[in-house]
Amino acid sequence: MERLGRVYRPAAYHAPMMFNVAAEAYDSFMGRYSQVLAAPFAAFTGVQAGQRLLDVGCGPGALTAELVARVGAECVAAVDPSAPFVAAATARHPGVDVRQAPAEDLPFAADAFDGALAQLVVHFMTDPVAGLAEMGRVTRVGGTVAACVWDHAGGRGPLGPFWATARELAPGIDDESHLPGAREGHLADLLTAAGLGDVESTVLDASLEHATFDDWWEPFTRGVGPAGAYVARLDAEGQAALREASRHRFGDGPFVVEARAWAARGVSR
Repeated sequence: MERLGRVYRPAAYHAPMMFNVAAEAYDSFMGRYSQVLAAPFAAFTGVQAGQRLLDVGCGPGALTAELVARVGAECVAAVDPSAPFVAAATARHPGVDVRQAPAEDLPFAADAFDGALAQLVVHFMTDPVAGLAEMGRVTRVGGTVAACVWDHAGGRGPLGPFWATARELAPGIDDESHLPGAREGHLADLLTAAGLGDVESTVLDASLEHATFDDWWEPFTRGVGPAGAYVARLDAEGQAALREASRHRFGDGPFVVEARAWAARGVSR
């Protein structure tokens, strides 16, 4: 069967979301949940020793670390459009081939990998279908392309309580529920549109305990992602109101945030 070439479509979803912040800021914000999610996501994709794998949108390297543990650094490559994240992933994972690139234009030859994985990335791609098609292009025929996204539409992602509280104070705000892949079944639709075959979906669970309310709240003030950007746009009074309303929801701690992610995988052809 003829291999799919690069597929480019007009950006139809949203403007690209860049994460040009210090890796440590991301670690304390979403990275802490990414680390918990990495093992069940890798297990769902069927990662096996001896495979060559690509981590697309690797960030500072939460999933990269899990892949290295499973197949070895020499069998893992990773890409991210954020220069600070590429630098951090390179430093943290010696032997991994880490490059700066967007998902829609991967700097690898066709059939270079046995699998390509995108953890918590599809909803931030400029064009998710093009990005997933590129992942299929660099994956051998019969290899696996997989992605996962928090259940933002269902309010069950780790940021669900934050956005629920924000909406109580400002109904109608723009949250992350509309993003690609964030609702049930949409990741599978995107993989199918990108030309992947035998698409399957599942739900992944992750939970994280926060020792104190401040441990949960402080990372939101670092400007990471849409939630951090929303906090940054608020004036001091607005930030204080959101902080105290969130404290009322959680208490002073400790407490556990339960989260759910949609995941889907398909076969390159």
